[in-house]
Amino acid sequence: MNILKKWSCVLLIDDNEADNFLHEIAIREADCAEEIIAYEMAEEALQKLKEAEVHPEIIFLDLNMPGMDGWEFLEEYNTLPKALKGAIVIMMLTASSNPKDKQKAIQDFQLMGFSNKPLTRELCLEIMKKHFPERCSF
Repeated sequence: MNILKKWSCVLLIDDNEADNFLHEIAIREADCAEEIIAYEMAEEALQKLKEAEVHPEIIFLDLNMPGMDGWEFLEEYNTLPKALKGAIVIMMLTASSNPKDKQKAIQDFQLMGFSNKPLTRELCLEIMKKHFPERCSF
């Protein structure tokens, strides 16, 4: 599979700096993004979205974080005007192995995916193929 058009911006939201670093490496290995922005605080990421300072096409969101967790981020995100949300794909990327978390993410928040950490090159390409097929050649 070749990527014809990369994500213009990927937003990583994870309180673990090492996870953000590893996920950025995976995205770069997949060569599927022009820009990668990482936040360790969900509140800060949400504020940047509200102020239209970041324009991601995809968000990789951790679930368990201090302060605002992934669920609280999603609740606030869902109140944003549609113009700010656009067509952003949100993927929950977590260490949680609780099946109820996956069910809640997909049913309650209509997330496009739920996966366990770490993000890998292969998972990036799978997500691109599944959610952005017009950007791929097979």
